[in-house]
Amino acid sequence: MTTIANHTLFRTLRELKGNPRITVLTELMFGIPFNLFSPFLSVYMLALGVTDQGIGTIASVGLAFQILGALLSGAIVDKYGRRPTLFVADLIAWGVPCLIWAIAQDMRFFLAAAMLNGLFRISHTAWTCLMIEDAEERHLVHIWTWITIFGICSSFFTPLGGWIVGRIGLIPAMRGLLIFGCVMLTAKASVLYLFSHETARGKLRIEETRHKSLFSLLGEYRSVFGQILRSKPILAALSLLVIANIFSTVHNSFWGVLFTTKLGFAESQLSLYVMLRSIIIALCFFLIGPRLTNMRNFRLPLWIGCAGYFISQALLVVMPPQTVVLLVISVALEGIGAALINPMLESLLAMALESHERARLSAMVYVVLIVVTSPFGWIAGQLSAIDRSLPFALNMGLFVIGAGLVWVIGRRQSFASLQKE
Repeated sequence: MTTIANHTLFRTLRELKGNPRITVLTELMFGIPFNLFSPFLSVYMLALGVTDQGIGTIASVGLAFQILGALLSGAIVDKYGRRPTLFVADLIAWGVPCLIWAIAQDMRFFLAAAMLNGLFRISHTAWTCLMIEDAEERHLVHIWTWITIFGICSSFFTPLGGWIVGRIGLIPAMRGLLIFGCVMLTAKASVLYLFSHETARGKLRIEETRHKSLFSLLGEYRSVFGQILRSKPILAALSLLVIANIFSTVHNSFWGVLFTTKLGFAESQLSLYVMLRSIIIALCFFLIGPRLTNMRNFRLPLWIGCAGYFISQALLVVMPPQTVVLLVISVALEGIGAALINPMLESLLAMALESHERARLSAMVYVVLIVVTSPFGWIAGQLSAIDRSLPFALNMGLFVIGAGLVWVIGRRQSFASLQKE
């Protein structure tokens, strides 16, 4: 028991105070409702008559609005503050879309919800600044690890969603789960607003931008974009995030479709494999992560993670229908990849963005990230219409490129100066 209590992750959780603490602890309020409805969202669209190409189009439209949200986010967060921006943006980007999804009748509803949900990039920038700006650098990797762990713990509720789907049917179950999601996500935004405070850097930026319009602040992005182009650490983190973001877009949009059509499993079983993946990630965080997720040697965990992801996607491409053993192996390897790659990439980006201009730098980084990613929802939709395993063949190629990028970045010592500080 003493050994567990002294584990690095638990020690970090005890040491967190203020904004880092409340942002980490409220993550469950987001994760539980999200994990109840998100695994079934693509098959819910299919059930309401949306085609494979339509799902791809919806994903790309959502990404296009993420570009708008990311572009506006830095200026809005600086001018109006991290805390109030996060509250309002969470309501617009999560509460309202959940209601639209809940009453959806056809593709038009999903397009409208995707447009609003894409604006979550505004809340993401505000949330990241609120959490990171008052945190100690030694806590960064473990903060991101705890965010992922709480997301994983939330996914243990996913089988409840599967049980409800199996009990009353996909469409009525999803409508109920989405209404519950609206209530919970609104409550999460409210709790975080009430128990957080504006960061010191946030107060300074509010004062500095008080007499500037949003348009003038957006005009200043040209100099911020120049900072990105001159920063090897930011470019290195961004290149890897592009790989991860394309994978996430393709996987989240089409894994459920592959699972229920080509692989021949029941819709209600989706939740069991989502939970298995979460259990694997959690175990890896505690057993493997602390030994490998070292900022001074970031290449090893990223290489192992890319290999795990590659093999997991290859299994999805080649496995026969209803091959439970191979599917379990695929899900397990995907979980190992996620446990190693996700916290490392978020931490590398957080280190690279350490600057007085964090909000606007973060906004521009995500604009570039989403611009590059946005066509891949449509591309994956076209591939899925041909053969539902092709989007996952695309993912295999991504992780080959990702492993090569890690080698190039490590050889050029892109993060060397940051690691010495």
